[in-house]
Formats: sequence, C-alpha cells, structure tokens
Amino acid sequence: MALSSKVFFSTTNAPIPIIRNSVNINYPNQLIPSTNSSPMVPRSSISQAHKIVPIPLEHFDYRSKHANKLEAFKRIFREVGEDHFQGLAMIDAIQRLGIDHHFHFEIEKVLQKQYMLSSTNGGHNHDLHEVALRFRLLRQEGYFVPAGVFNRFRDRKGSFRHELSRDIKGVMELYEASELGINGEDILDEAREFSSQILRKWGAAEVNHLSGKAIRNTLDQPYHKSLSRFTARDLLTSNFQGTNGWINILQELAKMDFNIVQSLHQKEIVRISNWWKELGLSKELEFARDQPLKWHIWSMACLTDPSLSEERIDLTKPISLIYIIDDIFDVYGTLDELTLFTQAVDRWDYAATDPLPDYMKICFKALHDITDEISHKVYKKHGWNPVNSLRKAWATLCRAFLVEAQWFGSGKMPKAKEYLDNGIISSGVHIVLVHIFFLLGHGLNNQNMELIDNNPGLISSTARILRLWDDLGSAKVTKCLFILRN
Repeated sequence: MALSSKVFFSTTNAPIPIIRNSVNINYPNQLIPSTNSSPMVPRSSISQAHKIVPIPLEHFDYRSKHANKLEAFKRIFREVGEDHFQGLAMIDAIQRLGIDHHFHFEIEKVLQKQYMLSSTNGGHNHDLHEVALRFRLLRQEGYFVPAGVFNRFRDRKGSFRHELSRDIKGVMELYEASELGINGEDILDEAREFSSQILRKWGAAEVNHLSGKAIRNTLDQPYHKSLSRFTARDLLTSNFQGTNGWINILQELAKMDFNIVQSLHQKEIVRISNWWKELGLSKELEFARDQPLKWHIWSMACLTDPSLSEERIDLTKPISLIYIIDDIFDVYGTLDELTLFTQAVDRWDYAATDPLPDYMKICFKALHDITDEISHKVYKKHGWNPVNSLRKAWATLCRAFLVEAQWFGSGKMPKAKEYLDNGIISSGVHIVLVHIFFLLGHGLNNQNMELIDNNPGLISSTARILRLWDDLGSAKVTKCLFILRN
C-alpha cells in the first residue's frame, strides 16, 4: 500500500501583486507569523481534461526587474548582515519567504561567522531569542551547536526560568529550536515542553490577532516541519507596520520571485497533465487514482529549488506509477495475476505479461519506458546508467505489494514488526528517494550504488516515519467515519 496521504497546499492561480511601500515589517521587534495551513494540501484543481494554461507575467521585463532587485538586496545583506542579530534575522526571513536558493553564498558566510561567535563568545549571550535563533539556523545547515547553550536559561533546580514566559518571541524561537533536538538531548525535550505550555497559554489568552496567529502557527507548523514554498504566501500578502526597510525590499523581491516560480510550476503541471493524458492509463483503469497535480506536488515538496524543473517533471512520473500499481494490487488484479505481474517486473520481461490483462500490459510498458527514459537522461547528464538499480527498486516494491495482497486474500493478520518491515517498502519512499539520488547525480560511484541498492537507514528510517504517519492519519479518518455512521 503506497502512501495515501492527501497532498495539499493553499494557493491561488493569480500572481501576487507587487504593492510598493505598503509592507514594512519591524522584525525582530514584530512577530512574523507562518501559515496555519497544512504544507501539503492542494485547493487548486485540474479539470477532467487536465487543461491548465500558465498565467503569463504582466511585464516583459519582469525578470530583469527581479534580477536588479535581487542584486540590490544582496548588497543590503552584505552590509546589514555584519550585525550579529540582524544577520540571523535576515536569514530567517529569507528562508521563511522561500527565496534562500538565491543566497546560498551569503547565508553560508554569515553562518560561519555565527558559528565562530557561538563557539567563542556564546556563553555571554543571555537573550533567549537570539540564542535560540542562532542555534536553530546553525543546526539546520549542519553545524553542531551543543544543546548546553540553553543551560544559562535554567534556574538552580534545572528548570527553565519562569520569567522567560514574558519573552514571547524568545519562547517561540525556543520551541522552534527544540524541533532540532537529537536523541539524548534532554534539555531540548524540556525546552519543548516548557515552551509549548507557555505558548498554549498565550494563544488561549488571545493577546492580539497577529501574535495569536503567530503563536498558533508556531505550535502547529514549526519551520522544521513545514515547506516555505507552500507557507510563504501569508507572509507575502500581509500588511505589517514597522521600521526595518530591508524587510520591505525583501518582501517585494519575494513577491516577484513567487510569481516567477508559480509560473514555472504551472508550466510543469501542463507538461505532466499532457504526459498523463497521452499515457492513457486513466482510461484503462477507470477506478484508479487520476491525480497528476497531487503527484507533482510531491515532487515540488521533494525538489524545491526552482532550477530543478526537469528533475521535478521526471520524478512525478515514477511517483504516479507507485499510486497506479498500488491501485492495481489493491483493487484490480486477482492474486494469480498479481503474482505473474510481480514476476514480470522481477525479470523485467515484457513477454512475461502475455497472459495478463491489457491494463497490466499497458502499466508494465509504461513502467519499462519511464525507467529507460530516466536512465538515459541520467546517463547523458551524469555519465552513470542507473537502469539496474531502478529495476531492482521496482521489483522490490511489487514484491511488497504482493505480500500485502496475499495477507488480504488469506485473511492473515501480520504481526506488527512483520507489517512495518514490509510497509517500509510498500510505502514507495524507496522508489522516490532512489530516483532523486540518480536525478540529482551527486556522489554517483560504486560504493554509493551498493548502499542505495540495499535500502540504507537514511531511506528506511524516512519510510518508517511516513508509513506510521500515514497509518495514523488513516486510523483517525476511519475512526471519524465510524463515529459519523453510528
């Protein structure tokens, strides 16, 4: 059973208007809220014919204006970023607005200085907001900052000091920082418990609309568990009052960038919709999922950099087949047919599909062609042919699907460990991450090839989390339906 979670994001098809001088955020003296919508929920939809027309940008020199504004803000970043706290605030704002792909060099330069500061002088800083923000930003980028930096905010009994509850911005950032804890860091577990209790009290008090919304969104959608591309729109369309001029310029830049990237994503969706329509599987499998937009959202969530447009389109194709093959195993095929189909995929032999129904033949041909197409692209771009690894991954997935079909057919109730071990594979996560590995082309060598073929912990742990998360969501939906029906 492939992951069936609903993938949604909240947006509209209209570009965001650029309203100059209307937005001036005073940050960090003003709270910047994140959205409270789920990072993966599409409210836009494709009609039955999958007709989407990309929205053209209004001005022919739009990209030129965007480039000029980008360069102007980079100059501001280099100047203002010299200030210890303003540098952190800028990076946070840039990341939350989803435009950090333009500032890799500038962000890394600031964070290197911040790391040195944390290592040499961090013990003398007693501002919770700044310490927590620095901790989170550095850990996000792979710098190890000891959790002990928060010891200075505890009393003699080892508890976080009560007076910190008055520093709402600091407590919010402490909660965000606690999301990056690792096993054994008890102080971060305590920080999460302390900050969440304080924030819930403030949220219930409804201090004001802006602060209340920011607090609720911090609890519901901490930055570490959200996708800025899908949550930035609230920051782009809200009017705030303040005095930091660089926020004004940054927000205008982010609006222009949002419109450009939205136009790019719309073009991608047109291409995916046309490919899906030409493939013809939706006609052959009338009851199978017909959701090319949803499938492409997964690619957008996995590969967020706008420059990876072709890779997103290529990744959507195997993602779509995960869902379709899952439907074949769950709904269409008999156990005998599914066994033959799995053997055909395992042998990668189209002739082995001769006894199978036409829809299975069409599905296997699509799988064969897409795998060959992606393998050819990877070889042409990166000089490495991944076809054997991709075939092995698909065979492994189909075998996991077949095990679940056999359980269902026999009425067997597998033990929890047996179910989870198989569910890690049947989630389809391995297929997605293996394709991403080859499409990006980083670290292609025999050692990594052997590692990726054997479902390493990096993949299996991700799959385990998503499998449990998906099953928990399905259980809640089932419980709700049972209550409604009874």
